[in-house]
Amino acid sequence: MASEFKKKAFWRAVIAEFVAMIIFVFISIGAALGFNFPIRNNQTVSRQQDNVKVSLAFGLSIATMAQSVGHISGAHLNPAVTLGCLLTCQISILKAVMYILAQCLGAVVATAILLGITTDLEKNSLGLNGLSDGVSAGQGLGIEIIITFQLVLCVVAVTDRRRHDVSGSIPLAIGLSVALGHLIAIDYTGCGMNPARSFGSAVVAKNFTHHWIFWVGPMIGGAAAAIIYDFILSPRTSDITDRLKVWTNGQVEEYELDGDDNARMEMKPK
Repeated sequence: MASEFKKKAFWRAVIAEFVAMIIFVFISIGAALGFNFPIRNNQTVSRQQDNVKVSLAFGLSIATMAQSVGHISGAHLNPAVTLGCLLTCQISILKAVMYILAQCLGAVVATAILLGITTDLEKNSLGLNGLSDGVSAGQGLGIEIIITFQLVLCVVAVTDRRRHDVSGSIPLAIGLSVALGHLIAIDYTGCGMNPARSFGSAVVAKNFTHHWIFWVGPMIGGAAAAIIYDFILSPRTSDITDRLKVWTNGQVEEYELDGDDNARMEMKPK
């Protein structure tokens, strides 16, 4: 684990997650806030939120960032995806922790920037997730589990190195999965399938009401999807002991054996 910590490629990957998360949250939450504009005479002229616009903003921004930094970090950009990769022994524990920290910090930075831009907007929620009227905590939790399950299942399936039948853009497929989740869940919970994204809004807005739902739900859904795919739907043949070594040493192929860590990583859920 200590040797991985010293690799430049390791820190490039962590920084890539941080930077990409800032851009992703800024674009996606910015689109969600946009439905309150324009402001006339210091009064917000509102209309019904355009769920399609917001969903596409989330999906296309995640696809763009995945295409941009996927070869550097794997472009997780979501703690639930990172947890799924950890449980299926594709990344080390150290990398998983650092990725999640980078993702959360990036989301906070992006939301803080949006706060500065929209400081005069009354009742500015900053994309805060919450339960809609009539939706119980249990129902909201169930929705978050299901939508994150389908996202992580898509991620692990389309990035499976053993497959040779995947054609087209992998980042776009993942982006469409994100958009689909938002189309379903926005009217119920605001869609919190990304815990880091939800965390950024909660921190800057200083509102953690029902925030646990947007960590527990996605983490359960992501973990379940990764484990079911990796051990039931498409089990790997490698020895479990060898696979568990990844938790402490990382993926061997991420770095050159001679110590040169200039090698790039492919768009894989590591």
